[in-house]
Amino acid sequence: QVQLVESGGGSVQAGGSLRLSCGYTRNVYCLGWFRQAPGKEREGVARIRTASGATFYADSVKGRFTISQDKARNTLYLQMNSLKPEDTAMYYCAAGGNSGCSSGSASGFGTWGQGTQVTVSS
Repeated sequence: QVQLVESGGGSVQAGGSLRLSCGYTRNVYCLGWFRQAPGKEREGVARIRTASGATFYADSVKGRFTISQDKARNTLYLQMNSLKPEDTAMYYCAAGGNSGCSSGSASGFGTWGQGTQVTVSS
């Protein structure tokens, strides 16, 4: 059973940067970042195939966010640059199987971290 713990959230001005981290206890096929703002659906932000390193991004964050992994440290990262107020949300890391990386949907991820809040001010 994989366990996930996020860190690195906080408040930042628009245009600023944050780097989120997610420690995990065992590797799985797919690791991803999701976010959810109050009253809105959970949104897939980025995901990575752990074996190959192939990455996938939501259109809304392409060119601004970078997902990466450090296998030696069992850590997943999300580097967020050029942050916008609409990026404000609770961010979650998640672990899943093939269906997670294939579809990018939350249903493909079976294990979730506790979340870390990101707030971007105008």
